[in-house]
Amino acid sequence: MSERLVPLGKRTPSVRQDGTPPAAHGPKVYVETYGCQMNVADSDLIGSVLADAGYRVAAAADEADVIVVNTCAVREKAEERVLARAAELGAWKKKRPGTVLAIVGCMAEHLKEGLAERAPTVDVIAGPDSYRRMPALLAEARSREEKAATVFDLKLDKAETYEGLSGAVGGDGVSGFVTIQRGCDKFCTFCVVPFTRGRERGTPPREVLRQVRDFVAAGYREVVLLGQTVNSYAWEDVTFAQLLRAVAAVDGLERVRFTSPYPVDFTADVIAAIADEPKICKYVHLPLQSGSDAVLERMRRGYTVADYRAIVAALRAAMPDIALSTDILCGFSGETDDDHAATLALMRELRFDSAFMFAYSERDLTFAAKKLPDDVPPDTKKRRLAEIVALQEQVSATVFAAHVGRRERVLVHGPSKRDPAQLMGRTDGFKTVILPAGLGAVGQLVDVTISRATMATLFAG
Repeated sequence: MSERLVPLGKRTPSVRQDGTPPAAHGPKVYVETYGCQMNVADSDLIGSVLADAGYRVAAAADEADVIVVNTCAVREKAEERVLARAAELGAWKKKRPGTVLAIVGCMAEHLKEGLAERAPTVDVIAGPDSYRRMPALLAEARSREEKAATVFDLKLDKAETYEGLSGAVGGDGVSGFVTIQRGCDKFCTFCVVPFTRGRERGTPPREVLRQVRDFVAAGYREVVLLGQTVNSYAWEDVTFAQLLRAVAAVDGLERVRFTSPYPVDFTADVIAAIADEPKICKYVHLPLQSGSDAVLERMRRGYTVADYRAIVAALRAAMPDIALSTDILCGFSGETDDDHAATLALMRELRFDSAFMFAYSERDLTFAAKKLPDDVPPDTKKRRLAEIVALQEQVSATVFAAHVGRRERVLVHGPSKRDPAQLMGRTDGFKTVILPAGLGAVGQLVDVTISRATMATLFAG
């Protein structure tokens, strides 16, 4: 999954799973999310579980009886931000005795009991397979007389897919997340995900379709199918391509997206499903990581540059206007100037619409941390990342500028962050569009003409 380093805000539902209001006098909870779309989906799940247990919504952390921070462990910087946030919340807790602070998710699973030493004000530390038990864990923490004793629940569950639960009441009402696969079996040498989320396991197709129908019944227009390597999905004899087509056939659904696929399992039948089904968005986020075969081999990605190039060619042959984004990681163990130059050259050749770009940071537990030296100097990593970002900004500016004058169908998601009088939506190709005041409403699909563009945003006239 692609990781974001900004907090994604509160994801707490105002109703229970069965559609009834929460208890009028239950404790208030505030859920704050750091990380990728799967973390957001998990926060929706946590919120729904807590709503069922009688918790009410807190509009802000300083109004809450319980604060849940859902975390990411993909990069060291993400963990540092959460630790800083935990320190802030811990200082605030002293002003409001009895408040419970929980850190949950991948970072909790990664650091385990050591997290309590680094964040001593945290009352509950729970991994990503513990969310069904959150009400009991929080109740135990709230009832303990000795607040210095932290409540732990860090056991990974090989079978847990949270079947029977739903985040349909916890999202934005427009685009809902359905986790079809948890964990990862790829074991790339740099990645800690298999250690924090466990081994790969899929959600039964009937359960996926139930959740999709729940979203449609709640008024959602779009669903996003999630997995660490989402296109590796398999359940008995059902393939990812077949699941995609089944989801697209759900009445009342307007758009289907998925993220993040893995190049090794990006098969011809998946490409055909995207091309054939009008509801499946013509957008693919396809992580590259490096344009050097030598680096890809050290990463144990399982594909070559030629393999990756062939997938892009097949996608564009089937859908010439498909939008492509990617992940690029620079400064990995042993990366030379020639390796870096190869990445830049491939970026110029493939011309991604956008990219998430990072410098490598060593993660303990991984093969790279144990066996491969982190031997690219920090200044070199910084320089290479700056060159990658600058190149992608140039390419993105050109790609986005090409949309000026085009008609685009936009799904309206909500108010613009910069000007609440304006609305923000997304195209089929996942490009953000700012709509002028009075044009469209949240949840509507509107056809607009693009009047101008930046390297990251389109504006409707």
